[in-house]
Amino acid sequence: MQGDQSRYDAIVVGSGIGGLVSGGYLAADGRRVLVLEQHDVAGGNAHVFRRRRKYEFDVGTHYLGDCGPDGLIPAILSGLGVRDRVRFRPMDNAGGFDRIMTPTATVDVPAGWEPYRHRLKQAVPEEADRIDRFIDLAVAVATASRAGLLGEPMVELFRKSPQTMRWSRRTLGQALDHCGLSAKGRTLVAAQAGNYGAMPDGIGFAEHVNIMDHYLRGAYYPEGGGQALVAALVEALEAYGGELRTRCAVRRILIDGGRATGVELADGQRISAPLVISNADYRRTVLDLCGGAAAFPADLVARTRDAVMRSAVVAVYVALDTELPGLPNANIWWHDSDDMEGAHAAVQERYERDGTMESVPQLAFSFASIKDAGSPAVCPPGHSNFQIMTGCPPGYAFWGLEGGPVDGEPYRRNPAYLARKRQLTETILDTAEKVLGPFRDRITHVETATPLTNERYIRASGGTPYGMATWGGAGQRPDVRTGIEGLYVVGQNVRYGSGVGGVATGGVAAASQILGRPLLAEVYAGTVLGDASRLPERAPDWDPLAVSRGQARQRAKGLARIG
Repeated sequence: MQGDQSRYDAIVVGSGIGGLVSGGYLAADGRRVLVLEQHDVAGGNAHVFRRRRKYEFDVGTHYLGDCGPDGLIPAILSGLGVRDRVRFRPMDNAGGFDRIMTPTATVDVPAGWEPYRHRLKQAVPEEADRIDRFIDLAVAVATASRAGLLGEPMVELFRKSPQTMRWSRRTLGQALDHCGLSAKGRTLVAAQAGNYGAMPDGIGFAEHVNIMDHYLRGAYYPEGGGQALVAALVEALEAYGGELRTRCAVRRILIDGGRATGVELADGQRISAPLVISNADYRRTVLDLCGGAAAFPADLVARTRDAVMRSAVVAVYVALDTELPGLPNANIWWHDSDDMEGAHAAVQERYERDGTMESVPQLAFSFASIKDAGSPAVCPPGHSNFQIMTGCPPGYAFWGLEGGPVDGEPYRRNPAYLARKRQLTETILDTAEKVLGPFRDRITHVETATPLTNERYIRASGGTPYGMATWGGAGQRPDVRTGIEGLYVVGQNVRYGSGVGGVATGGVAAASQILGRPLLAEVYAGTVLGDASRLPERAPDWDPLAVSRGQARQRAKGLARIG
């Protein structure tokens, strides 16, 4: 086995937003940081892919919240000196950044809790008092959660409002029950469940309201797509002395005497560091990279092995040679029933009974060519670029498989897999035309990503982008600090939640633990750790996808380009 005498102060395994943020802050503090990524480009669920030299599709960056002048995401970027390198385009925050559609109601969700309250009450006026009860409770929990995030001690929050803090430990379903909302009212309140991949009984009330609060502070889309955000973080990392290596897979996280000592790469090379931050999937971190019971207590290993993942997603990427008329600058959350939970349960029951999924009860639409209108990478002028997403049953059996790509399953040409993929793609497109009107004869490109695709590229357990649903108990998730000295975890499985905002916050939290300072509160107040004068100048042909490969591979072959 080849040795390597190179030493780093910290190694980050995986280059999703959480890993890049934590690595960037450590580098800005003067630490020598190495970020390792098995894929061709950094970004995890925030990366993009290109097709036909015309279209660029975002994998997971559909919209961001809280990107206004006092927003948390701009504050996190500002702390690294890259706030001015990412521009956020506002969606229709007054008219509605999310459009909820059911058979009997349409709700355009605007920025602000009070305008949101008003729109809900307009849709179900007979439940106005129940809506008021729910929104009052949601605002109280969201306010307390944000105060805690910015440094107010939890004991003080409990002292001020014990009843509010108790609700932070209950599910969204329990809150909906408490407020007495009907099936239709529950559906309208929980319609954007695709932001976290769970039905109301499977998501914490605090997580739901914090995600809603995130978007109700204003919804935005990064100009140039998710890769522009990733590239800015890579520029910060490298400018402050850090290093990004792509196409560099980690085989093991090395642990000796109860502390992390470095990593072993897939080629056998070992690299030493007293700190390791894993942005890899949490289950794979504990069970595979760290060796399970050889490193962790037996109860934690059992809890991790038994963890239930959140919903897996099928995404259909569509390009048209025409524009779609009459659409707002908003996502569309379409439901075929006023009873979202009942429709979801019926589909699950049908699949368990006869193995079929002949219809989809919900669809989510994201229109990049509207959110980033005029961007030369998204699509040519006059064309459309959008995604259609829905959930699917968990596990490999639904796809006619016994294992996944991490296990070495050659799934991509498996006839059963291909047949299921074709059938589900056709069902999704058929259903989408009921919402948008006919568009199939104008398609110039269409492809479908399944949970197997997600597992292949980011090695997520269950192929889900949302992380764990249960980890020993509903709503429980690990903190960024582990029981192993020098080992931290970030990403969509930690307690700060999924989505760009959640994983970025978790990345700051890990850096805060390591540096022993309240970074999130500091950067929100204006502290800047990074020196923007060290950042590279951007050439006229600056390409965020090339930057996201790391300096050593920016000009390597195989990079798809637009034009």
